[in-house]
Amino acid sequence: MKQPILLVLLLTSALAGCGQGDNKPGGPGGPGGMPPPEVDVIIVAPGAATLTKELPGRLQAFRTAQVRARVEGIVEKRLFAEGTDVKERATLFRIDPRSYRASFDAAKADLAVASVTLERYRPLLELKAVSRQEVDLAEAKVKQAEAALTRARIDLENTAVPAPISGRIGRAMVTEGALVGKGEATHLATIEQIDPIYANFTQPGADLLRLRQAVKAGTLKEADRAKVELILEDGSVYPQPGTLQFSDLAVDPATGSVSLRALFPNPRHELLPGAFVRVRFPEAVADGAIRVPQRAVQAGPQGQFVMVVGADGKVAPQPVVTGGMAGGDFVIAGGLKGGEKVIVNGLQKAKPGTAVKPVPWNPNAAPASSAAPIAPAGAKK
Repeated sequence: MKQPILLVLLLTSALAGCGQGDNKPGGPGGPGGMPPPEVDVIIVAPGAATLTKELPGRLQAFRTAQVRARVEGIVEKRLFAEGTDVKERATLFRIDPRSYRASFDAAKADLAVASVTLERYRPLLELKAVSRQEVDLAEAKVKQAEAALTRARIDLENTAVPAPISGRIGRAMVTEGALVGKGEATHLATIEQIDPIYANFTQPGADLLRLRQAVKAGTLKEADRAKVELILEDGSVYPQPGTLQFSDLAVDPATGSVSLRALFPNPRHELLPGAFVRVRFPEAVADGAIRVPQRAVQAGPQGQFVMVVGADGKVAPQPVVTGGMAGGDFVIAGGLKGGEKVIVNGLQKAKPGTAVKPVPWNPNAAPASSAAPIAPAGAKK
């Protein structure tokens, strides 16, 4: 009975010894045979960068027109679908025209009578059968009848309410059977032209002053502010750039801000008036700037920092100070000198002191053979 037990103990010890031999430190692949995790890095390098500013704004229609009743009457029919595009001069509402047609016919008859009377008086004037005063009075009645006919024609035409501009029409403010134009030009609907569309925003006057002083001192260079970008509410960038239309020459004393306006194409009507957006526009050009993607910069109790891969292949935090934006990147004002390998992707695997395998980061996910410095904004390729 003792011999089988002894044999089992010897086999167990032998197997345990074999397992320990396989897990010795320094074996292939390190502990457990696992290779170091890969992280995407950039090698930062100083270069020219276009400093950008993002400011909150609101979209506004390019043109807005209120459709109003110009004559008094009962609305017979609405001739458009709410929320659709309408063309300029298209008929939107029809007001009962019967009384205005009767007035037009009466004015036409009055003009005919006045014209016949004048034509009868003219040959009689040569025969001195009528006085010059009677002929002048007949001519005045003709002109008066012509004016009355023109007014009656305009009123009759206004019973068909036209679209003052082309654009998208909203909901109807009245329904069929409503009395409109009684003492005022009743608001019937609103048309908005939203292609193109405005983005209105403001810039603090103090920021503008500091920027001008920096340019004057030579620290920064002026940038072309004509082209601007639109950041939508979900954080995405609107694909079509806009143009800066104007900047107020005075600072609003109530807010201390300067008003600006940009114009964006909107062929698909994706942008709607009243929506909140952010407008990104170039402010100045800085030489020798270091920039890193926003995702690489983290914030902690001690401030902002990035994770870098040292010469030993291990991860270490590096405190940084950001000094503005260059498109979607942070401009680093302090903490990096150039040449550092900054981790952009894989930060969840990059614990301080952990050995990692750095691979070059490409924002388009295209393969690359080696890490290269991030291309500064405005640099030539």
